[in-house]
Amino acid sequence: MSEDFDEVLDGSLPPGPRHPMAARFRGYLPVVVDVETGGFNCATDALLEIAATTIGMDENGFLFPEHTSFFRVEPFEGANIEQAALEFTGIKLDHPLRMAVSEEHALNEIFRSVRKSIKANGCKRAILVGHNSSFDLGFLNAAVARCGIKRNPFHPFSSFDTATLAGLAYGQTVLAKACQAAGIDFDGKEAHSARYDTEKTAELFCGIVNRWKEMGGWIDDYD
Repeated sequence: MSEDFDEVLDGSLPPGPRHPMAARFRGYLPVVVDVETGGFNCATDALLEIAATTIGMDENGFLFPEHTSFFRVEPFEGANIEQAALEFTGIKLDHPLRMAVSEEHALNEIFRSVRKSIKANGCKRAILVGHNSSFDLGFLNAAVARCGIKRNPFHPFSSFDTATLAGLAYGQTVLAKACQAAGIDFDGKEAHSARYDTEKTAELFCGIVNRWKEMGGWIDDYD
């Protein structure tokens, strides 16, 4: 059923040779997303920060983090914000340099960048990559619905979860520990910023996929 849904949802890729990235993930472009929020409930709690890092592929078929878009977001009207969440993330809503934008502005700018990358890589749609990705996808979809955005470039329910992938590759599911196991520098003082966590998650995702390729787990076949 999900395969049929994908085809109806996304359409068909043009015939003939495909861009290597489109061939790698069945026409999907991985885009790493991280959100910082006012709580755990995507329907009621505020989206406070969002970042997205597009993923590129070099001439040898290895992935690398490409471009990051980052926005501090104004809480939507009536949003719940737990004090514990602010203490955890270190977000100060009244900071004079916070320079937050509306959800709609943040999403439209991120989606514009994602669509540009989708086109450049010959893909048909983006797929969200996240550390505990269902959390980030839930908040993204809730914000899209609130803003009435019709053209969401992300698949509505599929995602790649680096917590699961890191558990498989390194036996670690916490982002900081997974990065350490993968040889990626991780500064705990910078953690829980959407930009920082997104970029570290992107490094982790690329590292795991590239390691799998080096082990012979994926045969390059672009036709």
